[in-house]
Amino acid sequence: MSAITSLLVSVEELASERLEISGEPYRHLFRARRLACGDRLRLVDGEGRARWARVAEVGAKSAWLEPGATAPSQDPVRRVRLLVASPRFQRATWLVEKATELGVAEIHFLSTERTPREYGEGNSRRLERIARSALEQSQGSLLPKLSCGCSFDEIPRLAAGCEVTWYLDTTPSEEGPVDTSGTDSTALVVGPEGGWSEGERARFEAWEIKSWSLGARVLRVETAAVVAAAWWLTSAGGEG
Repeated sequence: MSAITSLLVSVEELASERLEISGEPYRHLFRARRLACGDRLRLVDGEGRARWARVAEVGAKSAWLEPGATAPSQDPVRRVRLLVASPRFQRATWLVEKATELGVAEIHFLSTERTPREYGEGNSRRLERIARSALEQSQGSLLPKLSCGCSFDEIPRLAAGCEVTWYLDTTPSEEGPVDTSGTDSTALVVGPEGGWSEGERARFEAWEIKSWSLGARVLRVETAAVVAAAWWLTSAGGEG
């Protein structure tokens, strides 16, 4: 194989000494990818832990793996939470896929004045499946926490525990460039293409959340979210 395959399993399965793979994971690994006895793969639990595993046995409908030594997590040093004004659903799927590939820790979709949008339970489950697939493809270990239909007033709660919180705006901050040094966890609030309302800007000020600009160009919501997350995640350098 040209690259090591990653498989997302439960916390309990990752801790086991032998586990059975069946159903869709079996079809993907042993029919599409054609793994065979003796091949090595990487197991991750979605919470930042990973182990190497060996294919011990392949049957007609299931296979058995034997987990072994700890594997590198391959997750960013920093933790980024994205709080994003809900775009149209198809664009939200792209955002979740790319943010997961980058290693974003949490993605929360907001209902704002200019985007009063919710996705529904079926679409929420689809976003979760996209995140799981993107995690395996990118070979990370941390599955982002997802939530949809969050209200604007929930921003302080969703950002709680982060060292700093910024909201993206087209107007540059008067305090100059953002200094990322010494910051391990960040919440980034991304608004709609139409911009934040004056009432929402007043709420940010009341919450003492400062603005940050990616420049004068007006970006789509998903583009701004991915660019901002990538900048914060890579400015520290290094992976676990």
